[in-house]
Amino acid sequence: MLFDHRIYNFAPGPATLPEEVLQRASKDILNWQELGTGVMEVSHRGKPFMACYQEAITDLRELMQIPENYEILFLQGGGIGENAAIPMNLMGLAKKGPQADFVVTGTWSQKSIAEAAKYGNARLAASSKEQQFNTIPENANWDISSDSAYLHICDNETVGGLEYGYVPNTNGIPLVADISSNILSKVIDVSKYGVLFGGIQKNIGPAGMTIVIVRKDLIGHAMSITPTVWDWKIQAANDSMINTPPTFAIYLAGQVFKWLKQQGGVAAIEAVNRKKAELLYSILDQSSLYDARVDVTYRSKMNVTFYLKDESLMDKFLKGAEDQGMIGLKGHKSVGGIRASIYNAMPLAGVEKLANYLLEFERKA
Repeated sequence: MLFDHRIYNFAPGPATLPEEVLQRASKDILNWQELGTGVMEVSHRGKPFMACYQEAITDLRELMQIPENYEILFLQGGGIGENAAIPMNLMGLAKKGPQADFVVTGTWSQKSIAEAAKYGNARLAASSKEQQFNTIPENANWDISSDSAYLHICDNETVGGLEYGYVPNTNGIPLVADISSNILSKVIDVSKYGVLFGGIQKNIGPAGMTIVIVRKDLIGHAMSITPTVWDWKIQAANDSMINTPPTFAIYLAGQVFKWLKQQGGVAAIEAVNRKKAELLYSILDQSSLYDARVDVTYRSKMNVTFYLKDESLMDKFLKGAEDQGMIGLKGHKSVGGIRASIYNAMPLAGVEKLANYLLEFERKA
């Protein structure tokens, strides 16, 4: 580790970032490119920042192999904002009035369908609520309407620790996926989606920016009530800069893209992510103390969730982890338990330390 005092942060977002990137940013905050001023202080219209912006777009397109018929937007408002922007931009494509389908598999897809219902008919195509959101409904059983403008999923449910691991069949309507918590963690065939979106505060950078990757033929259908700031056509025509963009978030995202390329790209980091997740799940599966409830087929490789069978040990578990330099392990307040978020920037050494702690804690429990 570059800094001896750095701890292992397993928080779900804002989350840990690559130390090399933070070290570089700490210098650029004061003096970027020898301009005598910080990266957060330069004009977003100036040549230095516009070059930074274009490099970030180019690197992301390369990393994700994004086809040229897709637009990349750097927006604000988070995933919550896009939960409104998406129906306002796409529901107008529906054949018989504004309508879209949703598969609800946890907290974030629940929020998505609730928000979309403000702008049209938000149909429930499938849900795993009766299974406590510990699995994903069988794709063949989804009730998909041909009259819907699109079908929305959350590819990785951060709260529950649930991940698809495959591209669903949508019966021909565009697929929209929230990839806030697993963007750049695995190879994704962008061409199979109409829209991919997500906040960057988990796997890419600081809170404050949302990436939207949208097929160009889906742009230009916004409802008249759509705020200008969330109209994809207007934003695409203005390099996502109809107002002052989140410049520092764009800069830092660009630095993370370069870091990821140095690691070997998305396929290489996916192999590391699999190794990290498998290490933790192998311990949980052999344990008599820990209870991993998510269907094995759909376990997230980004957010490993589990429970203590003796819940009275929770405070002791969290305190012991903190004493050993591991924070952010408390599960979401809505579901409880323990959650280890092991995004791209979490080194294998951090996961190995957590694995050893899990074994040690169970021996002493």
